[in-house]
Amino acid sequence: MSSRESTEESIQSVNKELGPSSGNDSLDSLPRKTVTYSGDNNEFVIIDNKKYHRHELMQAFGGTFNPGLAPPPTRSFGNPAVLGLAGFSLPTFILGLFNAQVKGIEIPNLIISLCFFYGGVTQALAGVWEMFIGNTFAATTFLSYSGFWFSYGAILTPAFGILDAYAAAPEQTYQAIGLYLLGWTVLTFMFFLLTLKSTVAFIGLFITLLLSFSLSTAGYLTGNFYLVKVSGGFSIACSIFGWYLAWAGAVNPQNSYFTYYALQIPTVSFGGKKNKA
Repeated sequence: MSSRESTEESIQSVNKELGPSSGNDSLDSLPRKTVTYSGDNNEFVIIDNKKYHRHELMQAFGGTFNPGLAPPPTRSFGNPAVLGLAGFSLPTFILGLFNAQVKGIEIPNLIISLCFFYGGVTQALAGVWEMFIGNTFAATTFLSYSGFWFSYGAILTPAFGILDAYAAAPEQTYQAIGLYLLGWTVLTFMFFLLTLKSTVAFIGLFITLLLSFSLSTAGYLTGNFYLVKVSGGFSIACSIFGWYLAWAGAVNPQNSYFTYYALQIPTVSFGGKKNKA
């Protein structure tokens, strides 16, 4: 019997033993997307009215871009998070180098090729696959940042005429770019809040990305382009976190002598009360 079939039978057994016969009739009235706990030592987790042993659930793991407790995926696809993280990290790294003006480069247009043909396409594919396996967070983030790379590439592509439209009012160009980046800063902050119960590397990815967007936004809106240069350093750090998480999703004892260790963030229970069903 496969481990997947064994896990499914264990879950069914737990549901049968701790279902309506356990006297916990309130489970049927729980709203969707709730996570509660039961058992003397909170050894059971109830997600959407289904009971699981804690050891049967996946912990937060950057290699699958899963920021919290979740049942293992039931579809036998490969891990699309590796592709999505790789497609995010390489263009972020190159853009960070350009923004930091490494080797004196001030014209970032070479990034257009990566925006369209790597960052945009690969993250779009990864996001769609993540939706199929039920990882809403990964699907939303990959598809969102795929849209960022496509849109950023379009801004730098002369054929779209986006920057040319500001020829009559050049003073508005940097302000418009700043507001564009402000929107991505807000969205990234929302994603960052969803990683606070995950792992150190997972949080590191989003906090460095948030700082990069924030500094770029401030630089363009204020005209202080030293801030944009500093943001390039945070982009480079963000790409390193992304590559590390991508490596974590692909590494196994058969292909590497090294092992990935996830440093989990302790879950804080506010009010000093344990969550029980």
